[in-house]
Amino acid sequence: MARPALRVDAVLVQAVIAGALSFAHLHDLAAAAGQSGWKAWAYPISVDLLLVAAWRRLRSDGPSRLAWCWFVIALVASLGANIATAGLLDLDRVPAWLSILVAAWPALAFMGGTLLAHSNTDHPAAPEAPAAAPESETCPEPVASPASGSVPAAVPESEEIPALSAAGPVPVPEPAPALPVTAAPPVPAALVDHARKVAADHHARTGTRIDLDTLRARLGVPPQLAHAIAAQLA
Repeated sequence: MARPALRVDAVLVQAVIAGALSFAHLHDLAAAAGQSGWKAWAYPISVDLLLVAAWRRLRSDGPSRLAWCWFVIALVASLGANIATAGLLDLDRVPAWLSILVAAWPALAFMGGTLLAHSNTDHPAAPEAPAAAPESETCPEPVASPASGSVPAAVPESEEIPALSAAGPVPVPEPAPALPVTAAPPVPAALVDHARKVAADHHARTGTRIDLDTLRARLGVPPQLAHAIAAQLA
């Protein structure tokens, strides 16, 4: 069985060359900013790893503000190193602000990598499917049809409303029996005299005849007895 011929991918070769040059530029810039020894080699690794992590987050979870933010930050750091080492910046006299940025990069890269690895996606959660309705609500009661032979139950005779006969006499309710008329209670003569004094006093003070309610209140007698006393005073 013949082995497949080794093919060289031009895109992969180009990516290796670009990565090596960017790696070297980041190392040179870090060394010029005062990071010597192994620290100067750790900076390009940190930038490239953050760039790859943000890109993988965009490819796996889709576009999100968090992934785009850290992808742009890592890309600016890589492009900035390439431009700074192209002759526009004197590496022997690096500005103080650039040294501060290079020194602050580890903390920034650590925060970005942690957020990319442990934060949730920005996509809204899919709505949950509605719960199935109970069987009593989804299954309607069977309706009787002529083909099935089932006949609805007849209405009981006790619930039927009897029809009135047009020719028959209409029953007239009998009048209620009249209440017996009670005779007026006897009034003692002393109570009549006292009632005359009360009526005279009321007429002297107000100039009007005393009414039945006032007389009953002054004497403290029941209504029937007050009527009998008023009849004798008239």
